[in-house]
Amino acid sequence: MKIHILQIPDEGKHIEGEDPASVFELEDGTVESIAPLFYSLDVGLSEGGLFATGQLRTTFRMGCVSCLDPFELPIEVNDFACQVELDGREHVDLTESLREDILLALPPHPHCDGNGQRTCPGPPQSGSKSTPTESQRDVWGDLDRLKL
Repeated sequence: MKIHILQIPDEGKHIEGEDPASVFELEDGTVESIAPLFYSLDVGLSEGGLFATGQLRTTFRMGCVSCLDPFELPIEVNDFACQVELDGREHVDLTESLREDILLALPPHPHCDGNGQRTCPGPPQSGSKSTPTESQRDVWGDLDRLKL
């Protein structure tokens, strides 16, 4: 998200919009951005710098660390804030700051029942009556056969 400094009036400016999901540059395959990055920011100039405050939101798809099922997780940052020194520039790119705040809001150990709307079945148990999915068999099968 690029801001042209000369377009910001003295009283500041409100900016709303979205950046494509590709701004997150996620390449490991365990977390996938499935929605654009929506932002609602108030920007202004003060003493040689640009400040921005506001809200960010997007949605990711990731796997539960317990049952391995994929689930969608909406992420919201309601208190985004950053300050950037201008150094004579006419444009400021806030993309990296927006990206960083959203990625820091991701849980380090995501659970599909984290929002309370679902009950996680947990890892498949050896000898249990429940039938794990094919992807769970692949992941847990080697561990089940491990002799310690």
